[in-house]
Amino acid sequence: MSQFIYELKRKKKLLGELYDFPEGTMAIGRLDEDSEGLLLLTTDGMMSEIVRSKKVTKEYYAQVDGMITQSAIEQLKRGVEIGFKGKKYTTLPCEARGIEDPSFLPRTQKIRDARHGPTSWISITLTEGKFRQVRKMTAAVGFPTLRLVRVRIGNISLGALQSGQVREVKDFGID
Repeated sequence: MSQFIYELKRKKKLLGELYDFPEGTMAIGRLDEDSEGLLLLTTDGMMSEIVRSKKVTKEYYAQVDGMITQSAIEQLKRGVEIGFKGKKYTTLPCEARGIEDPSFLPRTQKIRDARHGPTSWISITLTEGKFRQVRKMTAAVGFPTLRLVRVRIGNISLGALQSGQVREVKDFGID
């Protein structure tokens, strides 16, 4: 879970329990419980604002139900209508493309098996980050997300970092 403290009883570890982070460390953005991937942490509130702004791109790999079509990818690129805070919202144009199965992303729990039909992968790069936006976008074009991994924020990539690993970054490379 991408939060540091939680007062109620729980079974899952929080970020603050995984590593001896400096006082005042906070997550920049969030990953919901069903998502995986890169999460930046900082003690600098201003840096958090910059990284969450529309100036910084965030790239996600999404495994979707079915074989995504070029038509659906073009719709994603232009922007699609999703629900946000009880209202209709049209997403900003983004980058989207089909990709090969990113086998470098091991998963301990299988999404589903071949009996349920084929799946495919896409890369979506956004400058905004509404609640569950990528999942809502792929569903809006008829290809619900089965697995979602954030692989890049700005010029910082997930690379070979494994789940739960921490790497210190001195410079986010963001002006």
